[in-house]
Amino acid sequence: MLISVAQFQLFFLALTRVLAIMVQMPFIGGALVPNKFKLALGVTLTMIIVPWQSLSSDQAITPLLPFVFAILREMIIGLLAGFAVNLTFGAFQMAGKLMEVGSGFSAGQIFNPTLGEMSSSYDQLFMMILFIYFFSVDGHHAFIVGLTKTFEVLPVGASVAGLSPDRLLRIFAQLISSAFQMALPIMGAILLADLTLGLLAKVAPQIQVFFLGLPVKVWMGIFALGLSFTVLIPVAGRIIKAMGPRMIEILGI
Repeated sequence: MLISVAQFQLFFLALTRVLAIMVQMPFIGGALVPNKFKLALGVTLTMIIVPWQSLSSDQAITPLLPFVFAILREMIIGLLAGFAVNLTFGAFQMAGKLMEVGSGFSAGQIFNPTLGEMSSSYDQLFMMILFIYFFSVDGHHAFIVGLTKTFEVLPVGASVAGLSPDRLLRIFAQLISSAFQMALPIMGAILLADLTLGLLAKVAPQIQVFFLGLPVKVWMGIFALGLSFTVLIPVAGRIIKAMGPRMIEILGI
C-alpha cells in the first residue's frame, strides 16, 4: 500500500497531539522514561486512536509553512489537554504536601523519580498508593478515552477556541477543594495531637513536649492515613473519572 504525502502529514499532526498530551503524564513523560519508549507508545496510540484512512492520490499536500503552523496548533491543543491531566495528579500531590506539613515528615526530603522533584517519604508513600489505585480503577483507560475524545471534538486541523480564565479558575478550585477533602482527616488528626501536646505542656511543664511530640505526630500521621482511606478513595476516584471530561473542558468545548 502506497502512503501519500497527505496521509503522512495527517498522521504526523495526530502524533504531535498525542505526544504533547503524553508528556504531561507523570509516569510516562518523566525524565527517567526513555524517549524511544515514549515515541513508540505515541505511535502505537496514534495508530489505534486515529484509524488509517486511505486518501486519494490527488489529495492536496499542505505547503510547508501552513504545515508548520498546523504542527504548532496541534502541539498547543495537546499541551492544553495534557495540562488537565497534570492538574489531576497535581491535586494528589497537593494533598500529600498538606498531609506531611504537620506530621514531621517534611523535615526529610528525598528525590521522587516519578514526579522528578524533591518530596518526603510520606508524600511518596501517598503518591504510590494513589498510582496503584489509578491503575486498579482503569485510570489509564480514562486517559485514553479522554485522548480519543479530543480528536472527536477537535479533529486534526481544527483550531482551539482558547483557554477561558473563568474555566481554568473553576477547574483549579475543584481540584484544590478535592485535595483539601483528601488531606482534611490527617490534618485534623495532627491538629488534635498538637492540642493534646499543648495541654500536656501546661499540665506537666517538666515533660519535654518538643521531643515527645515529633514521634507522636509521625505515628499519628501514618495511623490517620490508614484510617482515612474510606474518605480518600471516593474522592480520588471522582478525580480520576473526571480526567477525560476535564481534558475536553479545558479546550473550551
